[in-house]
Amino acid sequence: MSDNNCTAVTELILLGLTDDPTLRVILFVIFLGVYTVTLVGNLGIIILIRNSSQLHTPMYLFLSHLAFVDIEISSSVTPLMLRNYLENITLIPLGGCVAQMFITFTFGASENFLLAVMAYDRYVAICNPLLYSTNMSTSVCILLLLTSYLCGFTNACIFTGCLLNRSFCGPNKINHFFCDYSPLSKLSYTQDDLTVILPGLSAGLVIIITGLIIIISYAYILFSVLKIKSNEGRSKAFSTCTSHLTAVTLFYGTLTFIYVMPESSYSSDQNKVISVIYTVMIPMLNPLIYSLRNNEVKGALRKLLSRIHLFS
Repeated sequence: MSDNNCTAVTELILLGLTDDPTLRVILFVIFLGVYTVTLVGNLGIIILIRNSSQLHTPMYLFLSHLAFVDIEISSSVTPLMLRNYLENITLIPLGGCVAQMFITFTFGASENFLLAVMAYDRYVAICNPLLYSTNMSTSVCILLLLTSYLCGFTNACIFTGCLLNRSFCGPNKINHFFCDYSPLSKLSYTQDDLTVILPGLSAGLVIIITGLIIIISYAYILFSVLKIKSNEGRSKAFSTCTSHLTAVTLFYGTLTFIYVMPESSYSSDQNKVISVIYTVMIPMLNPLIYSLRNNEVKGALRKLLSRIHLFS
């Protein structure tokens, strides 16, 4: 949209992380390696879960969808960031910029809800094991997954709707490596309170609602585990949660810094660094966290590799 007194912006320039030529080459190599590990690791998790009968449980169903979401988040951001290191000027159409933001925000919020669903799954497994098959039936799992994706889609629609309600003319340089809402909205010709409040409210609700589900689930888990008399039983119960807790801490820590803390408390450079963590690094770390710290995943991987070796 544009007013009569300005020419509408059709292309935007992404400034990226740095303009230093040497550092750009180094970052290109690093993030190309990170993206490769992200794709291989998450696709490997999905393939392993689909091909290992012992992993056909709700917990690993949710994990396979978490891997899928991580691929989507990383793929929506990293290829364009890599292109930025190879070109002097990285141009992106306004429509493409909005589409990138929509995809990133859809799957970013979906990851929040998936992590909450996984916490609820652990709560049912540990606190109500006799009712686990009923409470986490196939239909319930599908409903939880659809809800996660629908909530992510709704969150992205709110951000995108507020952005499309603005006019863009004049400055067209985004001080970021991808089309995030905050730096993009700063280029807007028009400003109103609603387009500032609604996105923050949406992001805040996503973090608060899913965060409360995780906190309450683990509070019940903690009380249940403390009632277990044997140290071995406690250790076994906690071992099924450590990977998830590690992933939750990393993801929620970065999101809270960006979308909940006031912008005046951090610089745009800090914002970019934190954004790198949750859009590029965490999707690479999640499969490592869940595979290296999970005996069932490691056992299934060994069995799959032995079957491949026999057939070869």
